[in-house]
Amino acid sequence: MRILDGLISALEFDSVVRDIRQGVFYTGVLTRNCGLAATLPRDALHQEAPLVKEPGILMEKSALELAHLAYSSSLLEAAIGMAAINSLLKIDQDVCLELNAAELIKDKGDGKKIAVVGHFPFIPRLREYAKELWVIEKNPKKGDFGEEMADKLIPQAEVVAITGSAITNHTIEHLLSLCDSRAYVILLGGSAPLSPILFDYGVNAVSGTMVIDSAVALRCVSEGANFRQIKGVVRLTMKK
Repeated sequence: MRILDGLISALEFDSVVRDIRQGVFYTGVLTRNCGLAATLPRDALHQEAPLVKEPGILMEKSALELAHLAYSSSLLEAAIGMAAINSLLKIDQDVCLELNAAELIKDKGDGKKIAVVGHFPFIPRLREYAKELWVIEKNPKKGDFGEEMADKLIPQAEVVAITGSAITNHTIEHLLSLCDSRAYVILLGGSAPLSPILFDYGVNAVSGTMVIDSAVALRCVSEGANFRQIKGVVRLTMKK
C-alpha cells in the first residue's frame, strides 16, 4: 500500500489523540486538528466481527498507532485510521481553492468521457454535459455499473473521479493503475486527504474537507450526519 506508506511518512506525530467518534456515516478523529473519513457501514457490516478490535482503549493509543489502523482489513478500523491521517495533515490553504468537486469535474469533463468511482449526489448534473458518464459503484444504484466493470470502463475515460474511500478499502492503487496516462484524475470526498503526496501517484487534483470547527463537526458525526450534513467544515480543492 504505497499510497498509505507515503501519506503516513509525511506526517508529524507530535500530537495526542483527543477524541474519536464513529458515527453511522462518518468517523471523526481529533489530534492536532479534526479529521474525517467515511465509515462505509454497508460494506463494513458484511465483514466478520469484531469490526473494531479494541473499542474503549483506542484513546490510549498514540497518533501513529491510530493512523496505522488505515492498513486494517476491517473497514471500521481503516476509517478510524484515515480520519487520524486527515487530522494530522498540515493543510496549506495558500495552495487550495474553495472549489467543490462537482465544479471541477464539470470544468475538466465538459463534452468528455467521465468515469466516477462512487455514487455522489451530483451525478445527475454530470449527465447534462458529459459525452459519456460511467458511474462505478460497489453498491450500484439504477444506471450505475458494478465494481467489476472498472477494468473495462476507467481506461476509456478522459476524466476520472475516484472517491477518497478507495484509500480506506485499499482499492485506490488498482483504480489509479487503470487510468489512461492522459486522463485528468480527481480524488474526492470527505475521506480524501488534502496532501500533495497524492500527486506522486497519478492524481491531478484532490477535492476534500478541512474541519474549521472541531466541536461542531464531531457533534454532527456523533448524531449520524452524512457528508452534506456535517457542519464546521470547508470544501477545498488542491491541484497539482
